[in-house]
Amino acid sequence: MNLLTFEHGGAASWGALAGDEVADLGAATGCSGIVDVLRADALDEIAAAVPDAPRVALSEIAWLPVLGHPAKLVCIGLNYMVHVREMNRAVPTVPSLFLKYHDALVGHGREVVRPKVSDAFDFEGELAVVMGREGRYIAEGDALGHVAGYTILNDGSIRDWQEENLSAGKNFPNTSGFGPCFVTADEIPDPHALGVRTRLNGETVQDGNTADFIFDIPKLIAYVSSFTPLAPGDTISTGTPHGVGHGRTPKLYMKPGDLIEVEIDRIGTLANRVVQES
Repeated sequence: MNLLTFEHGGAASWGALAGDEVADLGAATGCSGIVDVLRADALDEIAAAVPDAPRVALSEIAWLPVLGHPAKLVCIGLNYMVHVREMNRAVPTVPSLFLKYHDALVGHGREVVRPKVSDAFDFEGELAVVMGREGRYIAEGDALGHVAGYTILNDGSIRDWQEENLSAGKNFPNTSGFGPCFVTADEIPDPHALGVRTRLNGETVQDGNTADFIFDIPKLIAYVSSFTPLAPGDTISTGTPHGVGHGRTPKLYMKPGDLIEVEIDRIGTLANRVVQES
């Protein structure tokens, strides 16, 4: 299934893609959102509700951050070897990570905002892993069994602020696209064989594959769950491939009017237009 969170007629809901429509599962089930479905381990029941759910045209909705507000969004840095080299960094021996605030996230088709304090607004297309079972000290061999599905994060980064303070540079409001859909794990048999491409105004600027991870998904889940319990809906974003604007000569940063798109095999394309903070 491809699930999404959306707004229609001034009200938020969620549902499943059904061609050029969305099956409104919020209206059909009374369940408040995708994360609550994961907490209830109810994906099978939700799938059964799709055929009879009321339909809304995709052209009539506004997309919201795909999971609403996951309790934890843990982002991994420097997880592709070529990206490590383009950033002139040492190869990490353990995952490098940071947390992203909810108010940094926007839905597919919404505007991402370049803050007025910086022109160094960079793109980072990433595969995000969504947990479906809770766990602490999860063994690598069990880790993929805890995964409910996958989505896309464009980890919008304010590079000059990031160089001074990683958390600040990664958490300006409305800088990171999240979505468009949550794709259940049964649709993606091998998350380590997915093409990850980012386009800026139609030109491909990142073209990688998750086969190039330094730390694969089981290692990331095991590592993160060692310091914090993971719960259904918690999300780990797995890092970005090479080609980021900050690693180029000259630098290539997003500017107002730009269209930034992140496409990942089997998941879809996350698209956002850049605007300037007023």
